[in-house]
Amino acid sequence: AFNHPRMPDIAFETARLQARRLHPTDVDTLHGVYGDQEVVRWAGDGKPLSRALCEKWVEVTLNNYATRGYGMFALVGRESGAVVGFAGLVHPGGQLEAEIKYALHRSRWGQGFATEAATALLAYGASHFGLAEVIATAAPENEASHRVLFKAGMQRVALRENDDGTFSQSFVWRPPSL
Repeated sequence: AFNHPRMPDIAFETARLQARRLHPTDVDTLHGVYGDQEVVRWAGDGKPLSRALCEKWVEVTLNNYATRGYGMFALVGRESGAVVGFAGLVHPGGQLEAEIKYALHRSRWGQGFATEAATALLAYGASHFGLAEVIATAAPENEASHRVLFKAGMQRVALRENDDGTFSQSFVWRPPSL
């Protein structure tokens, strides 16, 4: 029931990860990541998500699969079979550009999973969906995320003012020329 004809359950694989489509049964795992204050400190408004918002996120993601063919994915450790975090290409607020997002269980920080997932995700978006540009935003002081984005091949661009008067550092990625 979860398989869209254009997209198998496993979207892409890396040496240590499988990126698979979200299932309704992922709500608790999603909440375990995005409900953690330390994990979401740099995400959105910095407030943990409720379980109800995580349920809504899965619904939105399933709709994204149907309309765009991509969205957020669960990152499953190939050895453990456990979800280590989430990553995807999204269009927040209906923005034109695809934006890369990721978050890992706090216990998985510092192991290179974010860089591994982001690098593969960008290549996947370009090769499967013809994405010629992907953006990312991060808090200007979130140096760990900046390192992930640089290692994944993104370039730093302008600071962007948010609706609340704070700023986000913007990044852009374009596929390497053939």
